[in-house]
Amino acid sequence: MSIVIVSGSPGTGKSTVARMLAENSPYDHAVHIHTDDFYNFIRKGYVEPWLTEASDQNTVIIESYAASAKVLASGGYEVIVDGVINYMEPWIELAQEGFDVRGIILHPSLKMTILRNASREKQLDAGIITQMWNMFDNVNLYESLVIDTTSQSPDETVSVIRDMLNDGFLRMK
Repeated sequence: MSIVIVSGSPGTGKSTVARMLAENSPYDHAVHIHTDDFYNFIRKGYVEPWLTEASDQNTVIIESYAASAKVLASGGYEVIVDGVINYMEPWIELAQEGFDVRGIILHPSLKMTILRNASREKQLDAGIITQMWNMFDNVNLYESLVIDTTSQSPDETVSVIRDMLNDGFLRMK
């Protein structure tokens, strides 16, 4: 079964798109792993994930939900993972183990990302949004996974992604 990673900076629509991909999956079983939930599990020692000193925490959290994705995919679920994912080693390892790992980076314009963030229940400071958006603005090795969703509705984005998945694109190696 496939593992589909929906990444990008906060405010790009990752959670909405990932939820819709899972709910409308062509497979009998699908799950949406909302990675923010893993950060919410931390009860002591939490560090805001965008801070430099959060590096070790972020690595452990990413490895935790990658392990969960592996178990769920092994159990026959299409796994849709959403999060600000810039540590790719666990996903590459899963692909090397034979899992069908796909990656998408949602990257609307910075202006649109800030506007979308403003409509969220849990808004982040525009400076943090800009810092994290810039992190995805030059992804070099993963440029083929970037989708500019500036002018797309969530439904349109889901349709584009599903078509790309069906056509065999977005595969991680």
